[in-house]
Amino acid sequence: MGSITKNFVLVSLFLLWGFINSEYLAETQKDSFINLFCIESIKVEMLKANLNYDEKIAKDTCDCYLKEFLNSKSHQNSIDKCKLDAKKKFNL
Repeated sequence: MGSITKNFVLVSLFLLWGFINSEYLAETQKDSFINLFCIESIKVEMLKANLNYDEKIAKDTCDCYLKEFLNSKSHQNSIDKCKLDAKKKFNL
């Protein structure tokens, strides 16, 4: 095998491993500390806004956040987008 072929194989395996790892990460994050912290943060924000806490809203918003964060890598943009989506979806 030539040097270029070996490098191509190594890069391909590395990219494949990264893709598989990101899919696994997305699945495991559903019960992660990030998700638990997100749900608690939404609960606090809803109570501060005198809204009744709804687990469905929190779960939906946190699922959105995790998905957006994995795609954009921006914490604040993910929060802003998902808050806006939740306000529209749940008429808040």
